[in-house]
Amino acid sequence: MNRNALIIGGTRGIGLALVEALLADPAYRHVVAAGRSVDGHPELDRLAARHGDRCERLSLDLADEASIAAAATMLRARRPALHLLITTAGLLHGDGLNPERRLAEIRPDHLLASYTVNAVGPILIAKHFHGLLAHGERAVLATLSARVGSIGDNRLGGWYAYRAAKAAQNQLMHTAAIELARRARELIVVSLHPGTVETDLSAPFRGNVAAEKLFTPAYAAERLLAVIAGLGRESSGRFYAWDGSEIPW
Repeated sequence: MNRNALIIGGTRGIGLALVEALLADPAYRHVVAAGRSVDGHPELDRLAARHGDRCERLSLDLADEASIAAAATMLRARRPALHLLITTAGLLHGDGLNPERRLAEIRPDHLLASYTVNAVGPILIAKHFHGLLAHGERAVLATLSARVGSIGDNRLGGWYAYRAAKAAQNQLMHTAAIELARRARELIVVSLHPGTVETDLSAPFRGNVAAEKLFTPAYAAERLLAVIAGLGRESSGRFYAWDGSEIPW
């Protein structure tokens, strides 16, 4: 029991399921759930009551670099090293933003809002937290992307803002993987596609998803952790689906 994990977006959805799964793994000494607001979440409260100081909380706003930097400084004072960091937060809809079906629906403010959360946020997490993962032992820095962010796999079109932001996220993480490989050889940097999961993000768009392709957060977390467990140094900079298959950029 000597590993530490940080889950960005760990207060709900896939992030909360990952926190719960990692707390159930005796290999992890501490699991930190980070989010813009970490209080007032009954399920997270339940986990904290059950696991005591193994379950920690960290306030962090993915759209505010000062908040990210402050959170990294705070965690560095508490934990000398991380072995797993997963950014799960994402933006697909809300506050008037919906996936575009046509060019006529594109709005610059929606493009920028999606880019801020889906691309800028994850790479700022890498910028400020990678030092906690560069300690000579195997460590994984992962971010949840989406298959629709694959340019090579785009056959349907639409969803301009989300596709473009996730494609940018993938490119940024791929570039970070190249840089970090030069000075943190045991650090693996990957993008992951969790499938279609029963969360608030997918709620308006899963009506036509076959039952066997709609995952619970717990199942998605189980599959993602299995993929992460199988990663080697050669996996860094790549993009994987929940079943371990590689997705083209």
